[in-house]
Amino acid sequence: MWPRGDSAGRPEGRQAAVIDVGSNSVRLVIYRIDGRALWTVYNEKVVAGLGKDLNASGRLSPEGAEAAILALRRFRAVLEGWRAEEVMVAATAAVRDAADGKAFLKRVKDETGLEIRVLSGEEEARYAALGVICGQPDAQGVVGDLGGSSLELVRLNGHGPVVGATLPLGPFALGAPKPLDPERALRTIDDRLQPLANRYATTEFHAVGGAWRNLALLHMQMADYPLHVAHQYEMTRGDALVLTRFVQRQSRSSLERIQGLSKKRFDTLPYAALVLDRLIERLGVERVVVSAYGVREGLLLEAMAPEVRDLDPLIEGCEALTAYRGSGPELGHALEAWVSPLFEALPPMFPGRDAVLLAAACRLADLGTRLHPDHRADLAFEQVLRAPLAGMNHAERAFLAYVAFARHAAAVQSAEGTAVSRVLTPERRQRARALGSAIRLGCDLSGRNPRLLEKSSLMIKGDRLVLSALAGWDDMLLGEQTARRAATVAQALKLKLEMA
Repeated sequence: MWPRGDSAGRPEGRQAAVIDVGSNSVRLVIYRIDGRALWTVYNEKVVAGLGKDLNASGRLSPEGAEAAILALRRFRAVLEGWRAEEVMVAATAAVRDAADGKAFLKRVKDETGLEIRVLSGEEEARYAALGVICGQPDAQGVVGDLGGSSLELVRLNGHGPVVGATLPLGPFALGAPKPLDPERALRTIDDRLQPLANRYATTEFHAVGGAWRNLALLHMQMADYPLHVAHQYEMTRGDALVLTRFVQRQSRSSLERIQGLSKKRFDTLPYAALVLDRLIERLGVERVVVSAYGVREGLLLEAMAPEVRDLDPLIEGCEALTAYRGSGPELGHALEAWVSPLFEALPPMFPGRDAVLLAAACRLADLGTRLHPDHRADLAFEQVLRAPLAGMNHAERAFLAYVAFARHAAAVQSAEGTAVSRVLTPERRQRARALGSAIRLGCDLSGRNPRLLEKSSLMIKGDRLVLSALAGWDDMLLGEQTARRAATVAQALKLKLEMA
């Protein structure tokens, strides 16, 4: 059994806001925090370009400063009535490095009342790494956070981030918004990276920042990839280099013709592509993993109690997602205990991760119960596939979506199944069908009563799937529906069914 979050002292759900004053954009994000799970409730961004003049003048852009102040005044109004401890305000490289940065901070304080914490380069790197860990607790390798003015690098050591480095390699520091001069920018990037190449050599690179997320979305289009979710999107070394070199060659007008790219990034995207290109070459990167989490989520993770930080974000998120439908967590915990012995006896599909995925799937058992019965399987599939859940890669996301579909339907695959099947092997799709069918059997056998599940068991004996009940509880196994549900599980596992 996976540890129960509520027994670990998880606090009640709450909201927190983070205002991020970056070199390119000023953003307000309001989060719902359910233990270890984060949900974006509101997200507003203003592309101010605070740092666009920094390389030439050493000062903040006057137009950018005005746009940032207006944005912060609006954000303060949106957060009217919030307690100070519920709001975090942080600034990064542009404000940190600008000669007039302190004057800007004073003006913000005078006009909005907001106290901005200016992160050092090492702090920015550390919080970016904590953000990656917030979204993927088992992340390994090196995190790179590309902002408008700077690049932060930090190595993950298996327990958390270690001391990082900050480099002036953001697009504005390299010459944006002017057109990219590849040879000049390449010399600058290589000169900056050369002293750090050995320290940050890695086969796995976690890419943080809006520019690199846009590159990932472009790669999805080029590869006709079916699951348009940036978080945990992966590219091989070869694919990433083809992508970055394609983008470097594009003019602004060419980029404008590509659907799906942010219009605000046409001037900076070629620079971001070149930086990623050189990181891959210099650090020996074999796999690029895109993270939608970064400094903001890192700040929130650090503020959590240690026992909450240790919980699994995927399981917590699935439990919270179902709780929003008015269901308590008891059924999910009971289902996990009921189906675990069966699936522990099978060969692993996701080595080291099967138990987490099973626990998460059980927490999602009630997700579709209040939806229209004719459509709930497809709707549950779509919700899980697109839900902003952390702690899983794309194959695991597709697996859980298939489980959610099979929990509500006996059909082999969903309406989107043909496309998403590219992300999953046939063996994993079959296991998802078996797990979803077993969860469906458990829900219907017990009438969704967690205490009743304890009176029965489901296990493998030789070539048979055996569904049995404790003495005196044999009547639980009666009925055509129970037999039909159990037969579906047996068929998915390619076993004979025995009910005793």
